[in-house]
Parts: sequence; C-alpha cells; structure tokens
Amino acid sequence: MPSLFASYLRVYEPLTAFDRERQVFWRRYVREGRAVAPAEGPVRQRTAVIEGLGAGWTRLPDLPEEAYVLEADDTLLVCPWNLRLRVAEAALSARDGVPSVIADAFVPPVLAGQARAVVDDWRSGARVLEHGVPRVHEQIATWGVPLRWFVFVDLGERELVLREDRRSLRYRTEISKARRRASRALSVLRKSVGDAPITEAVEEGARWLEEFHPRSVVELDYGGLVDLLSDTILEEDDSPGLVAAGLAALSRGDADGATEVYENLVTRWRAVQLLERCN
Repeated sequence: MPSLFASYLRVYEPLTAFDRERQVFWRRYVREGRAVAPAEGPVRQRTAVIEGLGAGWTRLPDLPEEAYVLEADDTLLVCPWNLRLRVAEAALSARDGVPSVIADAFVPPVLAGQARAVVDDWRSGARVLEHGVPRVHEQIATWGVPLRWFVFVDLGERELVLREDRRSLRYRTEISKARRRASRALSVLRKSVGDAPITEAVEEGARWLEEFHPRSVVELDYGGLVDLLSDTILEEDDSPGLVAAGLAALSRGDADGATEVYENLVTRWRAVQLLERCN
C-alpha cells in the first residue's frame, strides 16, 4: 500500500505520564514486540480504520490501542495513536458547514451521535479525574508541513536517512526546548504582527505542548512527503532555519527580510501542496 503524503507532529511521553493501568499496558505492549515503526504506522492506522468502520459507515468501532515507542537515555517514551477519538473527531468535522443531506450521506446521524459521545466522554470531568488530563499525541497535516511546526525544532536536530530501503526526514527535540522556542516566537509575533493568524496558530501549538510531561520528546516527521521530494531537495531543505531567520528579522524590525523569508517558505511548500491536484 502506498505511503500517505502527510507529515506528523508527535509527542512521546515517559511512562510516568500515564496512570498505573496504562503503564502496565504499555510495558507489556513493548515487551511483546507490538510497537509499530513510524514508517509503517500511517498505513496501519488507515487500514485499521477502514476495516473497522466497514463499507456502511454506520458505527464507530473499537479500534486497536497502538503506539509509537521511543527509547531515549534508558527511558521508555510512548506516543499513543488514540485512533477511536481521532476517527470520532474527523467524523464530526466532516459534517461541519455541509448541508444536512450531504453530511448524512457521508457521516450518518447514528455514526455522528456515537462520535459525539466518544468525544464528550474523552473530555468529561469523570475521565479527567480517573485518568488525568486527556491528550492527543499526534497531529497530522496532508500535502505539506504547517509552517508553525518549524518553530518548535532547530535545523541542527535534523535526522536524514537516504537509503534504497528507507528514506526519512525528521526532527526530534526535548519538549522543554520546543516550549522555549514557541514562547520566544510568540513574543516576537505579538510585538510585530499582533493577533494575526500565524500568531494564533503558534499560540495554539504552544498550548498543546503544555499538556504533556516535561520530559517528553517532540518529533516532526516528514512522513510520506519524502516520497514526493528528491534526495537533493531533502538534503537542502532548511525550513526550520528559514523560520528562525524570519523571526529574527521580525525581532529587529526588518519587515522586508521577514517577508522575503516567508515568501520563500510559502513558495517551497506550495509546490508540494499543488502535487495533490496531479493525476
């Protein structure tokens, strides 16, 4: 099955971030060798969802509890998929702003009701009291990388693999560093552009990072996008560095310099987004 042309922003949390029941579950999960590699995960997720929902899309199934696993400095970190919640949120989002006849055809009312119940239960006070604050550990973007994600990582954290059997590009960083970068970026953006969409987007991402354990690891993974880009483009990609340069220009009042950086980034990633329309 072909790769999904999507990028991913993930947070891996140490086991101590989970309640005792989840800690036992994830330890057994890793011990049994069930952890899924990030390169295989997206296709596995899609297959599980399609098979679980069935052709009629009339029910919200119980989907498998899976996770990506990372070991760093003898610490086990876990990035759960939260598939059932993500399917429920996607089902509700698909109905937003769509005429009821069309919405019911794609997401039947029965499925929508089940999805709403799953989302409400996830956010309910009872769940928070029993399991702690609920967290979604993975964000997904198709046909590109949201520019705000590059705020959280540094060009020096790039991990590039270009082999015949595996091609990947990702950035991994400590969540404390990602939070500091987000805080600095917000300070610059608020002073220079105010409550603009980019400021709101970075602020939303910063709030999301605050939900996680302070010893977590943040990963920006180009995922299936590497299949759209040549080795040369991947080797030369410096998007995090450009974002940092743009913010530095804004901080010293160089609007022209910041605009030039922004236009370069938009042009670069628009070329990837336009590939969605190719057949």
